[in-house]
Amino acid sequence: MGFVDLIVNLLRDPRTAIAGWIAAGPLAAYGCVFLIVFIETGVVFFPFLPGDSLLFASGFFAQGGGFNIFLLLGIAWAAAIIGDQCNFMIGHFFGTKIVASGKVKAMTPERMAKSEAFLDKWGHLAIFLGRFFPFIRTFVPFIAGMGGMKWHDFVVFNILGGVTWSTMFTLLGYFFGGIPVVQEHFEFLIVGIIAVSLVPTVIGLVRSRKKKSGAEKAE
Repeated sequence: MGFVDLIVNLLRDPRTAIAGWIAAGPLAAYGCVFLIVFIETGVVFFPFLPGDSLLFASGFFAQGGGFNIFLLLGIAWAAAIIGDQCNFMIGHFFGTKIVASGKVKAMTPERMAKSEAFLDKWGHLAIFLGRFFPFIRTFVPFIAGMGGMKWHDFVVFNILGGVTWSTMFTLLGYFFGGIPVVQEHFEFLIVGIIAVSLVPTVIGLVRSRKKKSGAEKAE
């Protein structure tokens, strides 16, 4: 099964997909969690992967014994921290060339502008806060590296953000997974998490386009 199929199956039926990973053994189960979280945060080409919902769903399965919660948290921390560090390095060494090439379709001018504005507004704290916003959490480390942020400043907020974000979503799934209404409506809840996490990004894009449209009319 290819990586694309892995993601499609996860989005289509997360309960069955993760149950399949667990049935395939610990290496496959923990490996898939690490891979998806790492790629979402560490590879600037894949900002659309469902990191929030995957961590919640994995916590849900940990509550039932499918994952060891402590090992799962360790895997999630490592994937988030190492992923952002890789993204920072990609931005530092290759950022200008990647942006100039225009080949990364996910790196739209609107998303880049929003991420840059977020970083300008919050400074180093943006590395921590950006964790909680899809797309922004992928682009902020890249822009920070490209913009020359010092590594020792980045790594502190990277660790704080990675641990806080991954712990929060994993434990939400773990502690609420045993509630009957959550078990009955698991798939709808996962879709809801994805939708809610995308709301700030969508609002930002709409505002950006309105401003751009207003500026063009003024000219």
